[in-house]
Amino acid sequence: MSTVPITKYGAELLKEELQRLKTKERPAVINAIAEARAQGDLSENAEYDAAKERQAFIEGRIADLEGKLGSSLVVDPATLSSGADGRVVFAATVDLENLDSGEKVTYQIVGIDEADIKVSKVSVTSPIARALIGKSAGDVVAVEAPSGVREYEILEVRYV
Repeated sequence: MSTVPITKYGAELLKEELQRLKTKERPAVINAIAEARAQGDLSENAEYDAAKERQAFIEGRIADLEGKLGSSLVVDPATLSSGADGRVVFAATVDLENLDSGEKVTYQIVGIDEADIKVSKVSVTSPIARALIGKSAGDVVAVEAPSGVREYEILEVRYV
């Protein structure tokens, strides 16, 4: 099984969700199933069917999270500064300037499950992250976007 990179923060979020599912959601759905069973005929019991569906979802999500956590390689950005030599690597935060518009943006390169463009976190598999990996401050990168090629200058690479 191959390892999948994830930031320390992303791993903590997955662990919190797993803990919540196991300690709160799972017992609640077990109680809901028991209450629905107590009502009698299960063949026409909508509450029972809904509770069983919810249980299947919860158990599937627990298995998914355990699998992800088991195959992940946790990367702490704070420990990267000495080994990365100022290059863009997984978990780095990168300040960029769009050479066409002059707009400045900041992105952190994160794992697939942590990506959220609304909080400036881009997946390591995204076109912009693939273009940035291995580059340093001062480099210009071309990114193939749906609207065409965009050029960015790397202003700063941080490991925070």
